[in-house]
Formats: sequence, C-alpha cells, structure tokens
Amino acid sequence: MEHKLTTLPNGLRLITHHMPLTRSVAIGCWVDTGSRDETPEEAGASHFLEHLLFKGSDRWSARSISDTFDRLGARHNAFTSKEYTCFWTRMRDEDLPVGIEILAEMLLRPAFRQHEIDSERNVVLEEINMNDDDPTDVAHEEFIHAIWGGHALAPAVLGTRTSISQMSRQTIHDYWARRYTPHSVVVAVAGNLPDNLVELVEEAFGAWNGEPVERTLRTPHITSNVRVTRRDTEQAHLVIGSPSITRNDERRFALSLVDHILGGGMSSRLFQEIRETRGLAYAVHTFRMPFEDAGASVTYVGTTPRQADEVLKIVRDQLGLITEQGVTEEELDRAKGHVKGSLAISLEDANSRMNLIGRTEIVGQEHRTVDEIVAAITAVTHEEIISVAGAAYDGPHVIGAVGPFDSEDLEEYIR
Repeated sequence: MEHKLTTLPNGLRLITHHMPLTRSVAIGCWVDTGSRDETPEEAGASHFLEHLLFKGSDRWSARSISDTFDRLGARHNAFTSKEYTCFWTRMRDEDLPVGIEILAEMLLRPAFRQHEIDSERNVVLEEINMNDDDPTDVAHEEFIHAIWGGHALAPAVLGTRTSISQMSRQTIHDYWARRYTPHSVVVAVAGNLPDNLVELVEEAFGAWNGEPVERTLRTPHITSNVRVTRRDTEQAHLVIGSPSITRNDERRFALSLVDHILGGGMSSRLFQEIRETRGLAYAVHTFRMPFEDAGASVTYVGTTPRQADEVLKIVRDQLGLITEQGVTEEELDRAKGHVKGSLAISLEDANSRMNLIGRTEIVGQEHRTVDEIVAAITAVTHEEIISVAGAAYDGPHVIGAVGPFDSEDLEEYIR
C-alpha cells in the first residue's frame, strides 16, 4: 500500500496514505506504550491515561471535545494494548485541521484535574468489574498468566483494583511524561488529504519535546501449566495454546493460513468437528498473539462443563494432526483465497487503512503493498505449512479456563 513517511525535527513521525476519491479522513495518534511498559505501581496507567486524555487540556475541556466532534459528525475513540495506545478520529476531509488540533491538545497538554482523575478512576474500576463478570475475559486472562507469568506481557491492560485505586496524580503524570514523547508517537492519516498536511501536523505537534524511550525485551520461559477460575457457570470457557512465532517472523504468512484452516472460519477443522459434526459448542475459534519478543497460538472453546474433556481431546488431536500431516491441497487453496479476499475487503475505507499504516509503523514492521502481501501468501508451500505448524502448536501447552472444575481436572490435556 502506497504511503508517505515524514519525520519532524522533534522526532515525531507522520505517515499518510492518500485516497482522493473519498470525502473523509481518519487520523490516529499511535503511542509506543502499553501495559508491558508499566512498573507494578503503574499497573493500568496506559489504559487510565487513555481515559484521562479525553478530559482535555486547559483550552479544551472534556465537554468541548465531545461537543465539537459531535457537531462535526465525527467518530472518535481510543484503545490500549500491551504494546501501544491509539487515539483516533474519523471526520470529513474539510474538518481535518480541527481533528489534528484536538488530538494534539489531548496528547501534549493534558490537564490532569484531580476531580476528573477521581471520577474516571471509578469508571475504570467499573470496567474491571465488568470484565471480571465476563467468564470469557477471565479465561483469556488466566491463559495469559499461565503462558507469560512473570513476564512483562502477563499483567492485565486494565491494571488491578488495587493499582487503580491507589494510583496518584503524580504517578499518572510521571508515566505520561516518561512514555509520551514525540519520539514515541506516530501520527497516521488516511483519506482525502490536503497539500498542507505536513504543515498542519508540524504546527500542532512541532513544539513538543522529549527524549526517546526504550522498551526492555526478554524471551519468556514457558512451561506447561493450567490456571482455572472455579465458577458454577453454565458453560466451561476453555483457552488452550502454546508459544508461537514472534511478530516479525517471516513465517507469519504461512501461519495465517494454518490458523485459518485449523479454526479461522466456518469451514475450519475445529469448527466442523466440534460444532457442525458433534454439536459440542457454539463458539470455537483460533487466534494468534504476536509480540516482538514472544508469541502464542491459541484456541478458544465455550462448551457445557460435562463436555470439556471431549472438546479438549478433539483440540489436541487436531493440533497433532496438523503438525504431523500438514494440510490438503484443497484446504491450502481455500485458505489462500480467504486471506487474500479478507485483506482486500479490510482496506476499503480510510479508517482501516489508517489503522494498517499506523500499527505497522509503531511496531516497526516493514510496510508492504497489497500485491507484496498477496505474493507472500501465494508463495506459501506445504513444507512451510508443516514447519510453522510445528513451531506454533507443538507445545509446551497451556490452559486458562473458567468453569465448575479445578486445574487438576484439565492437566492431562497439556501433556
């Protein structure tokens, strides 16, 4: 995908993709910080900041930000991950200067008013409560702690009730001052772009100063284990997986195909075997969790507790089959068609293209055109499929679960 990258004198990167036939623009400010960059005292600070920056600056209050976006018919939001935070808006092309101004005010000059910190603290605590009430979320968190316990990737993005309750204004301010600098930010813009876009961004962000920030990377040591939150639920929520390839591994294109064949859609092996043939579950799917220094390949299934043993056995059997025998020619052709078609459909609007170029730049990946990605997918061979399947699914296996059982009841499925 064609893009243009400009680095301002202060270190901030601006990456753009021009779509002249649209009448909208999408702007995203990508910050190279997430939960993995927090100290124990700061647990949840990245996500807390995501909320607090919408409270505005001395010039822009929370109400004026929301009123302005509403008046323009714009969409705006933010999200936080383990490695980055993104603040974004999508609006008419002619309103772009306003969007850039607001986002710059939010990132560069947050007010951090104590009464707003205290009120938003309660909002974050309610979000933690909501996630704790969702057994699917709890099962996934149990899996993450099981596979990456003791590693920077293990702590929850939301933090804990204790860390959020005790987090002071000074702690929040110091984390923002340390992690939010022009060197750690990418401004991504896609859509119908004006000729003076660089000047608009430089005017809004050019006076921002700060030092480059670093991230500590460490390969986690992983052993087979099970973590269970015991609850008398109607469904057992099972998350089983193993360490996998990292984000920049060139085998990721082959793994995307294996992942789809195993559990990526309604024609996948797990969906057909667990849901269509045996009727053991409504939801079953696979996904990947790729990071710079670690990765995981994961399967989720929700099933009646008395069927948990049968479901886990099927999952392990299918993992064994795909690592030992690979896939059929028909499966590989179908997966290639799906991945290529999904890629084309996913890039139809300005927001999706902004997300692609912004995320690719902030994580340090190589920017590839659609044709280059399609070529990489097309070139995947059966030998590469078997090789990457072994790297992704051979183990050690880890389970995170929620249901009316104990960890000992599931240990046979990680051997």
